[in-house]
Amino acid sequence: MMQVEDLSREIKRLKEEKDAVILAHNYQIPEVQDVADIIGDSLNLSRQAAQVPQKVIVFCGVHFMAETAAIISPDKKVLIPDTQAGCSLSDSITIQELKEWKREHPNAVAVGYVNTTAEIKSELDYCCTSSNAVKVVNSIPTDREILFLPDMFLGSYVSKSTGRKNIFVWAGECHVHAGISAADVNEKIKSLKEAEFLIHPECSCTTPILYDVSTGTYQDKAVSVLSTEGMMKHVSRSDSKNFVVATETGILYRMKKQNPHKTFVPASEKAECQYMKMITLQKVYDSLVHDKYHVTVEKKIADKARRAIDRMLTIG
Repeated sequence: MMQVEDLSREIKRLKEEKDAVILAHNYQIPEVQDVADIIGDSLNLSRQAAQVPQKVIVFCGVHFMAETAAIISPDKKVLIPDTQAGCSLSDSITIQELKEWKREHPNAVAVGYVNTTAEIKSELDYCCTSSNAVKVVNSIPTDREILFLPDMFLGSYVSKSTGRKNIFVWAGECHVHAGISAADVNEKIKSLKEAEFLIHPECSCTTPILYDVSTGTYQDKAVSVLSTEGMMKHVSRSDSKNFVVATETGILYRMKKQNPHKTFVPASEKAECQYMKMITLQKVYDSLVHDKYHVTVEKKIADKARRAIDRMLTIG
């Protein structure tokens, strides 16, 4: 078994040899982030997948992200180092459930979070991410019903932010973000003086504190509801030195690396996604050496799904 330094060196060599690029989500383990060419959230990585010149994309994230890259870049080979890297939120709605929901609301516009399978995306009118969900919903005529899926906490936040009364929200959740409670947040905020509070809209703690969050403060603390990439940009611009961060803990590595003189504390140390952590440096190396595992999407599904994804990327 090679050491981290040797693996990293070999991965760099293999990237050049195979004309490959490594895209990594903010929640990946530090060693994987360190060998990645691009690190970001779902929206940024989707954009990059469409623009990178390399012919091979090694996607260090979860399966729906690799599927999205394969849909956007059908001329590229998309690899995922571990096919078991799934998503509890993506699993919370099936294609049969979505079709039945649409039948119950025949004139509604279906808006789905990017955290969904390619098959689900093929039945959507719009795709969105946590960073542009409000923009997407605001782009839809106010007299149209909206089916928002699958995350109920993001859906609740979007409903509150847009003031729309005709949004129907699917009762799905990310097990990691759903586990971050208001009690976790309160404890950390009290323990860290002059701290800003950054919260991902998938968090369950948005529900009991949503009113305070919408006013820009919480318990006299400055608070911002942001995507992971939004959090990264915010902490670099902010004059604050201390931050309580309510999202998956993997983002703290990048935050500390880029802002070494600031302090970042997770709202909950238990907020770890076991699926994101499945991808290791050894698996990235094996993926490059053996061309595994190739992620493909049936053309019929990809063609239908591309419309919703393109709309997401156009709205920005």
